[in-house]
Amino acid sequence: MSNEATPSVQTTATGAAGSGSIASYIDHTLLKPEAGETDVLQVCAEAAEYGFKSVCVNPIWVKTVKTALRGTGVLTCSVVGFPLGATPTDVKTFEARGAVLDGADEVDMVINIAAARAGDKGALIEDISSVAEAVHASGAILKVIIETALLTDSQKVTACEAAVEAGADFVKTSTGFNGGGATAEDIALMRATVGPGLGVKASGGVRSLADAQAMIAAGATRIGASSGIAIVKGEQGSSSY
Repeated sequence: MSNEATPSVQTTATGAAGSGSIASYIDHTLLKPEAGETDVLQVCAEAAEYGFKSVCVNPIWVKTVKTALRGTGVLTCSVVGFPLGATPTDVKTFEARGAVLDGADEVDMVINIAAARAGDKGALIEDISSVAEAVHASGAILKVIIETALLTDSQKVTACEAAVEAGADFVKTSTGFNGGGATAEDIALMRATVGPGLGVKASGGVRSLADAQAMIAAGATRIGASSGIAIVKGEQGSSSY
């Protein structure tokens, strides 16, 4: 299990970026349901070229990504209960176990959003802790997507507190599929709630270097984006994620 506290690093744009650059924050993301093998391999090639932190894909592509990234230093990330979170906990746990067995270094799970809206912290802890146990058993890390666009500030705090108590490694803003996206205000709230020991991932709508820098300044330690190349080049991406 590996947590990521708030760092102080260079956040300027670069080309083929090193560990001190903005690229090392980015989970290069391809979660479109229609994406095929050619698309996935292209994203892997881009991640290796630019030095992104990970490639994040749907579970069916984990083996493909793990093989394509071998020797690059780029991590393999997948998603669980995605994008709605409305799957039974045992199904999420099974899915997470399969992802790490296929080679995922990181798993991003969607919480039970209905439980968060109801303020049921116990249900959230049960949901997250079961997945965390499966993920950590293989030495992988767990990020918990709370879907900020669907929650009030008090519900966001409850979800983040549950993630801490359940043993998650990160909290994450959004799936990118349910409206809204990361805001600096939400990142600051999440960071204040989880403290310095957990990672905070901003995802959804981060399309430019300025966007990414604002998230990092607010407390993010990871950026989920499909506009990673535009970000490191200082350009404006057009993707919705």
